[in-house]
Amino acid sequence: MSDATGHLPGSRAYRRLLVALFFAGIATFAQLYSPQALLPLIAANLQVSPPTASLSVSATTLGLAAAVIPWSIVADRFGRVPAMTIGICAATLLGLLAPLSGGIGVFLAVRLTEGVALGAIPAIALAYLSEEVDARHTAAAAGSYIAGTTVGGLSGRLLSGPVADLAEWRTGMWAVAILCAASAIVFLCLVPRARGFVAHRHRPARRLGERLAAVVRTPAQLAIDAQGFLLMGAFVAVFNYLGFHLAEPPFSLPGWLATLLFLSYLAGTVSSPWAGALAVRHGRLPVLLGGIVAMLAGLAALLTPATVVVLLGLLVFTAGFFAAHAVASGWAPVAASADTRAQASSLYYLAYYGGSSLFGWCLGFVYAGPGWTAFVGALAVLCTTAAVTAAVVLRTAGRGHR
Repeated sequence: MSDATGHLPGSRAYRRLLVALFFAGIATFAQLYSPQALLPLIAANLQVSPPTASLSVSATTLGLAAAVIPWSIVADRFGRVPAMTIGICAATLLGLLAPLSGGIGVFLAVRLTEGVALGAIPAIALAYLSEEVDARHTAAAAGSYIAGTTVGGLSGRLLSGPVADLAEWRTGMWAVAILCAASAIVFLCLVPRARGFVAHRHRPARRLGERLAAVVRTPAQLAIDAQGFLLMGAFVAVFNYLGFHLAEPPFSLPGWLATLLFLSYLAGTVSSPWAGALAVRHGRLPVLLGGIVAMLAGLAALLTPATVVVLLGLLVFTAGFFAAHAVASGWAPVAASADTRAQASSLYYLAYYGGSSLFGWCLGFVYAGPGWTAFVGALAVLCTTAAVTAAVVLRTAGRGHR
C-alpha cells in the first residue's frame, strides 16, 4: 500500500486502528509501570533499598529494550499484527504470574521476561501505523497512540496503589494484570489486518545488519534516539523516587495520597495528540523543543516544599515529556527509508527503554546520597542535553520531514 492510499481520518479502518493501538498502549504500559506506585511497599515488604526496589521497573524496561530489535525481525518476517498479538498475549500471562514470586530475585526475573514480551507493541506499533495511515496524518495518529500509553501508565499506577493499600502490593499488581487482559482482548478484536506490509521472509542476517547500520549512520536518527534515551530516563526517575520524597517531611504524605499524584499522567493524555497536531502545522522540531522547555519548568517546581506547587510542576513536566515523546517517536520511522522503518522505530525504543532502565535505577543513588536537589539537578542536565542535541542536529532534518 502506498502512502497515497493509507487510511484517512474519518474512515472506519482508521478509527479501528487508533482504538486498537490505544488499548494496546493500555495493556502494555499499565503492567510495565504498575510496580512504580508500589515501590515503597515493595522495599519495606521485601526489605530492600529504594534503588533495588526500583529494579522491578528497570528490569522490565531493560527486557523491553533488549527485545525491540528481535521483535522488529519477527514483524518483518511474519507480519506486524501477528507479532503484536503474540507479544501482548505472552505479557498478559506473565503479568498474572509475577506477583506469585516469593522473593526479589524470582520477581525480578519474571519482570525481566515480561518486559521481553511487552517489547512487541512499542517495537512494532509505530511502524505498523506508518504503513497503514496516510503519510500526511501519521504525526497526529502517533499522538493518539501515545495518548493510549499515557492512559495505560496512569491506570496501572492508580489501580495498583489503592488496591495495595487495602490488601498488599501483590494484589495491586494482580488487579492491573486483569485490566491488561481486558485491554488485550479489545486490541485483538479491533486491530485491522495490515494492508501496507510486505513480508521479508528470506532476508539474511547480513541484510538486517545493513538496515540497522543505515539507521545508526544517520545523524538525525541518532539525535532522535537521544531524545528518547535522555528524556525517558528523566521521566521514569521522577516517578520512581517521587513517592519516597513525598513520604518524607515536610510532605509526609500517606501512600494512597501520593499515588493520586500519578493523575498528572492525564496531562500527557492531552498533550500527546495536541503535540502531534501542532507538529503537522508547525513542524516537529519547535514542538519537540517546546516540550523539553516545559519539562525543565516542571522540574524547577519539584524543588519547592509545597505539595500544590509540586503537583502543578508534575503536571507541566508530564505534559512536556509526552509532547516531546509523541513528536520524537513518530519522527523516527518517518525520517527513515521505507526499508528501515521498523528498525528505526525499534532503535528509538531501544534507546528509550535503555534510558528508562539506566537512569531509573542509577539516579536512585543520587537521591539516596546527595539528596533531592542534586537529583533534580541531574534530571535538568539530561533534559538540557536532549534540547541542545535536537536544536543542533535536527534543525536541518526538520526541513525535510515536517
